[in-house]
Amino acid sequence: MKFTALTIWLIVFVVLLLAELTTVGLTTIWFAIGALVSLISVTVFNPNWYIQLIIFIVVSVVSLITLRPIAVKYFNKNKIKTNVEEIAGKTATITKAILDVDETGEAKLDGEIWMAKSGDSNTFVEGEKVKVKAVEGVKLIVEKEN
Repeated sequence: MKFTALTIWLIVFVVLLLAELTTVGLTTIWFAIGALVSLISVTVFNPNWYIQLIIFIVVSVVSLITLRPIAVKYFNKNKIKTNVEEIAGKTATITKAILDVDETGEAKLDGEIWMAKSGDSNTFVEGEKVKVKAVEGVKLIVEKEN
């Protein structure tokens, strides 16, 4: 059975599209777009195989570079933060002083006691309100509250 360029690009397009549908990772869709444009170029212009390949590569790379950031931003707009991601930016209360940048103290956040460490080389005394900058493992990285 002899495959024509039209058949080959159609197969490549379908395989890449199916791969994207099964992974939903925005990884192969850009190459599927390149294969689709190559498929269209074969039906319209019927260029040589190397021109078809160049069209495939250029369109895939351009769509990856230009459209992927837009698509990622669109798909991640309703992303729900996990528990740890929600902690950054919250206010905690120091329950055990942090007197040195390398020292670990304690802070109470949402009714739970956490180990806490200074994220900006400041010292913190018991009862002081601090802002959670980040979470590293089981430690809150805290800074002065504005």
